[in-house]
Amino acid sequence: MWYVMQVRTGTEESVCCQCRNIISEEILERCFIPYYEEKKKYEGKWHTQEKVLFPGYVFMITEKIEGLCEGLRKVIGLTKLLGTGQEIVPLTSDEQKWLLKIGGEGQKVEMSEGIIDAGDLRIMEGPLAGMEKYIKRIDRHKRKAYLEVELFGRMVELQVGLEVVGKS
Repeated sequence: MWYVMQVRTGTEESVCCQCRNIISEEILERCFIPYYEEKKKYEGKWHTQEKVLFPGYVFMITEKIEGLCEGLRKVIGLTKLLGTGQEIVPLTSDEQKWLLKIGGEGQKVEMSEGIIDAGDLRIMEGPLAGMEKYIKRIDRHKRKAYLEVELFGRMVELQVGLEVVGKS
C-alpha cells in the first residue's frame, strides 16, 4: 500500500533520508519523492532541472502500517500521514496507477513535447501523452503545463515540464 506523509515544504529529502535510516526495510519497502523535469534558461542556454512534484509530501510503500507509524515517531519533521480524521488512508489503486503512468518506477516526470493544432494541444511524446484532459493551462514561455488531478481525496494542481514545439 502507498501512503503519503505531509512534511514541511523544503524538508522532503531530509525526512525521506531519516525514514530510510530509521525504519527497517522489513517495514518500509520504499520511501520516495516524485520529481519533474523543467527547463530553465540561464547563461544563454536551456538547462534541465529537477523539482519536487508535490512540495511538502513524501510517499511510502508498506504493508505494515502499524510498524511504519511506530518508526515514524522517531522521525524529525513529520507533520502527519494523510487520512480521514484518525484513520490513515492509503492511496487508491487508481491514484497509484496514475502516479506510475506519469512518473514511471523512478517517479520522475520527464519533459513532454507537444504541438498546438487548430487551438488544441496534442502531446506527441513524453509522460503527458494521452493525458491532455488533465492539463488546465500551459505556459509556453516557462515551458510548463499545469495539471489538475484528484489525489489524496481532493483536487491537486501540479506543474510539469512541457515544450510546445509547433503551432498551426
